Amino acid sequence: MSDNIQTVTVLSKTTWTPNLFSFTVSRPDSFKFTAGQFVRLGVNPSQLKYYQQTDASDETADIALNEDVFRAYSIVSSPFDEVIEFFSIVIPDGAFTSQLQHLQVGDELLLNTMPFGFLTLARYQKPLPKDLWLLATGTGLAPFLSMLQDLKTWEDYEHIVLAYSARSLDELAYVEKIESLQEDFGTLVDNPARLIFIPIVTREPVEGALSERLPKLLLEGTLQARAGIALDIDTTHVMLCGNPDMVEDTKEALKTLGLVMNRRGEGNIAVENYW
Repeated sequence: MSDNIQTVTVLSKTTWTPNLFSFTVSRPDSFKFTAGQFVRLGVNPSQLKYYQQTDASDETADIALNEDVFRAYSIVSSPFDEVIEFFSIVIPDGAFTSQLQHLQVGDELLLNTMPFGFLTLARYQKPLPKDLWLLATGTGLAPFLSMLQDLKTWEDYEHIVLAYSARSLDELAYVEKIESLQEDFGTLVDNPARLIFIPIVTREPVEGALSERLPKLLLEGTLQARAGIALDIDTTHVMLCGNPDMVEDTKEALKTLGLVMNRRGEGNIAVENYW
């Protein structure tokens, strides 16, 4: 086993819907990461308290019972929390999440303590512009929650727009936490950023939520109007995380609006590609 692989213990689990859940694990003393990064979590199905045998036709058929399976997971928690939190979707018959959904407190997982990814605010050169837009679908919310629990984020920007899209209201997770962030973190710094939360629900009408896909909302100006802030090449950073189709389509919509990809610290648009 690699020196970077450590065993962690499941401390809690929250089920949002039959296909969405969050969980926390113990944090190794030496583990460090930057808000927005992801790690690789491993599971050995035979070591879970609840192991569900799958059919031979499933994609797990070529996974030996005692073989460790690793997947990339963005971190929800702050870089300074004593535990590590993750937000997961259940992929039917998936080699990883079909087992992980049955997690119980006390189960053990494997954690590769080498963090990965460049969806971090450190990628941008100083001085920073005044507006930060965080656009997420589904579990792509995770890295943005981590950033919003880092005081540096609140110090560096004037406005933070968090647009979070889900198919249904019950899939819109962490809403209470999001609504408490301004009070919990914004009050800890002088002249903090103002958080503007825009929920989006695409498959059912929900009062107070927008209903179209992010690319359309951007191209029609609906998202900017709701935020009360313009997207400007000189004043805006935009980060995208979530469904790959959303990321690609939204990236193209932003480019149509005049924004450019971030490279070598310069530019507006940053995305993460670990799917």
